[in-house]
Amino acid sequence: MNTLLGQRIREQRKEKGWTIEQFAERVELSANYVGDLERGVKIPKLETFIRIVEVLDVSADVLIRDSVSSASHVADDELSKKLSQLTPGQKKAAIDILNAYTDNIPYITK
Repeated sequence: MNTLLGQRIREQRKEKGWTIEQFAERVELSANYVGDLERGVKIPKLETFIRIVEVLDVSADVLIRDSVSSASHVADDELSKKLSQLTPGQKKAAIDILNAYTDNIPYITK
């Protein structure tokens, strides 16, 4: 997990075009500590992780996605994409099916 987290932090940092030093300055950490994070040698405290997420401007699940299920907005995006590919008639049918399903969830999950 530490190694994957570190790799993802590195990927996001590099996407921003930042050196370790530039990123470390932005998150108020030493470059050595950031290097240790990226190599999986260290794992950040929660407050440090939050700063990293905020500075990288990504959701936390982007960095820890293998150990946390995707955020609901990902499912929403996927559903929206699927619906956008349908004709108006197909969209109506899909919505009718979804409504019938969601209206009956209490009965289905008993």
